Amino acid sequence: MNDTKNRYVTVLWEARAKAGREAEMKAFMTAAVTPSRNDPGNIDYEAYEVEGQPGTFIIYERWENRDALDRHLSAPRMQELVPQLLDMMEGSIEEGIRLLQPFRPAQ
Repeated sequence: MNDTKNRYVTVLWEARAKAGREAEMKAFMTAAVTPSRNDPGNIDYEAYEVEGQPGTFIIYERWENRDALDRHLSAPRMQELVPQLLDMMEGSIEEGIRLLQPFRPAQ
């Protein structure tokens, strides 16, 4: 993650559906994408299913800054969605989160 609050934040989140819940989790995540895209400070929010691995999902999201991400995560709808998601997925949400920090070669 970037050290300053004024830089964008990129999140890569991977989750795996419990056996037999793949289609249900995919539909659930599909419904959650548009509201997240409309959250203030969202730059990009895309959901993917890993090719050749049905039921393995990745969400790629970019936020203007950490405050925007924190507002998204603490939104009332997110607090309602998390227990439902945990029921469908293996492991915890935190296990799949990766915060990406950009780097570029020196010029």
